[in-house]
Amino acid sequence: MPPRPLPIAPDLLRAVRESCLEAGELAFDLFRPGEKTAARTWAKSGGSPVTEADIGVDTFLRIRLSALLPEAAWLSEETVDDAQRLSRRFVWVVDPIDGTRAYMSGSPDWAVCVALLDEGEPILGVVHAPACEATYTTLRGGGAQKNGIGIAASPATELDGARIAGPKPMLDALARFESFQPVDKIPSLALRLTRIADGSIDAGLISTDARDWDLAAADLILREANGRLSGGSGEPVVYNREIPIHGVLIASCGGLSEPLLAAMQHLRDGQPQRI
Repeated sequence: MPPRPLPIAPDLLRAVRESCLEAGELAFDLFRPGEKTAARTWAKSGGSPVTEADIGVDTFLRIRLSALLPEAAWLSEETVDDAQRLSRRFVWVVDPIDGTRAYMSGSPDWAVCVALLDEGEPILGVVHAPACEATYTTLRGGGAQKNGIGIAASPATELDGARIAGPKPMLDALARFESFQPVDKIPSLALRLTRIADGSIDAGLISTDARDWDLAAADLILREANGRLSGGSGEPVVYNREIPIHGVLIASCGGLSEPLLAAMQHLRDGQPQRI
């Protein structure tokens, strides 16, 4: 028997989008463009920063999204993980503020991210960047939109001149083998992907340790805009595993996928240590 379809999917996407817009307003109240945030901040057990805005948005979205689809499990950066998600068909994957350090410092490059997984596959995604006045949305098979207008990744097919974002050590290593146009690091991984989706840049590199909540919503947006996210050797990205952590990832417009994968292979062959 085929899986039942997601109930009233367009209505659900609209409701999720509205929830993200409201969540963005909560975070924006404590955001200070170009200045340190007004939110209280502290370090989590692993040393990464968190703010009261992260926690407030997480709580708001859990209440709102759980009401929209009660049978869905929950995976979020700011909530203790619950193993029951591994046996659920639907899972909400949430990053209340992707790019917390950017948010804390007054950079606009942060976003509220929500994805819905169906058997581990993203089927709905919203990435809302209030300080950039950009809201990206998608349903699987329905194309990708930015502020309600359809978007598509760039038609680039050659690395020469391609605009590539990522951590400086990775870009510097790649530049030893390839000619391209480096782009300043985009601190939000979700925005790094969505800016490939809307054609602002052509590709992006992601170092190890990205989490599902950094990627899932933007991954679907990128796919629906004719782009691709993969592991460093071209393997598909798998979500809702027991440990939702990823290795090196490569994102690009469709035409750059193979050239960039080949370049990364060349890089690994010429520089065996981890980058």
